[in-house]
Amino acid sequence: MLITRDDVLAARDRIAGRVRRTPLLAPAGSDDVWLKCEHLQHCGVFKTRGAFNRQLGALERGELGDAGIVVASGGNAGLAQAYAARALGIRATVIVPETAPVVKVARIEAYGALVRRVGQEYAEAYEAAVAFAEAEGAVFAHAYDQPDVVAGAGTLAEEVLEDEPGIDTIVVAVGGGGLYAGVAAAARGRAQVVAVEPATIPTLHAAMAAGAPVDVQVSGVAADSLGARRVGDLAFAAQVAEPPVSVLVPDDDIVAAREALWRDYRIASEHGAATAYAALLSGAYVPAPGERVAVVVCGANTDPATLGV
Repeated sequence: MLITRDDVLAARDRIAGRVRRTPLLAPAGSDDVWLKCEHLQHCGVFKTRGAFNRQLGALERGELGDAGIVVASGGNAGLAQAYAARALGIRATVIVPETAPVVKVARIEAYGALVRRVGQEYAEAYEAAVAFAEAEGAVFAHAYDQPDVVAGAGTLAEEVLEDEPGIDTIVVAVGGGGLYAGVAAAARGRAQVVAVEPATIPTLHAAMAAGAPVDVQVSGVAADSLGARRVGDLAFAAQVAEPPVSVLVPDDDIVAAREALWRDYRIASEHGAATAYAALLSGAYVPAPGERVAVVVCGANTDPATLGV
């Protein structure tokens, strides 16, 4: 299935008034690089867009019952679904791996969701969430590979191209690929997409090489937010329709980019959110002269004690 711009526009209308229109930070000096400050979204993450679109869509279709929704998450998708569920009066169960950051789990619980810890990786939490949905009759909300979730994520790219229609390129981090697939849908035919992944978790890169989604090993500093074992089918379909520029960055460059976002902009990003910026800062992606680039800073759910001065 291919998510289209029409899907994104429908999501934009559905979630209007529920999410923030986040700012596009203009470039400094002679640079042609804008920062889409999605770390300022409710819950500090872009996933709030898809969470509202998934739950509001389920309500419209009459799918939700007393069991509410269930989601497997490394942290951010759980935060977003819990936040949306509280706003809409829906019961939420979030299943996280044992490795999920304490700061994220505490906030999920503060939003009123029931948290269960299963396994060491997202894939194990995912299996438990699917089983819970089947046993309890809950609506399963995928962290990154459902049409409503992907279309909701794509609404941030609509904002980028409305605010700066001359943007040539949108740079996004990729884990399971929901953000990439949504941005690709909104930008198709209007701007190219650069898909940036940690070298230690190359889900999209490996799928493009293999011609199908494949499992990869999960490790590294960004594993808590980009730690899917394989890219989603919707992201794979997006790259078939219009291949992105696929870029891999090592952990050291991700750490340096996170430090630079804090030092230069006072943006407290998580490592996954700094991954896109790392592609530019490290030279892994070099824009052409005059190319106008928007980098999505997609999340801020991090321990501020780990940032510099």
